[in-house]
Amino acid sequence: MIPLITDIRQKIANDEFEFSKHAVDQSILRCIRVQEIREAIANGQIIEDYPDDKYGPSCLILGFTAAQRPIHIQCSYPTRPLIKIITLYEPDPQRWNDQFTQRRPSNHDN
Repeated sequence: MIPLITDIRQKIANDEFEFSKHAVDQSILRCIRVQEIREAIANGQIIEDYPDDKYGPSCLILGFTAAQRPIHIQCSYPTRPLIKIITLYEPDPQRWNDQFTQRRPSNHDN
């Protein structure tokens, strides 16, 4: 899994990424700036892997901004020419454990 996050970080650092319409909408709605996304991915870790996602392999990254704001970012694998940022959000402490790395048991997904 380590090469995957390394390759994702490299592509983000090289501006080799794009946003889905949903991710753009979510970033505006949740006031998450591009710089915060860069910071979160630069120090982030992959907490969930979706190799068989119907829209193509993707993963969920947890990272923290310079201000220590936790952000979850779902993005495509770096096998694409451009990483696609699919969605992003600040994890809800009610739905995630204290480290924001595991979902709490519930009747609904995020």
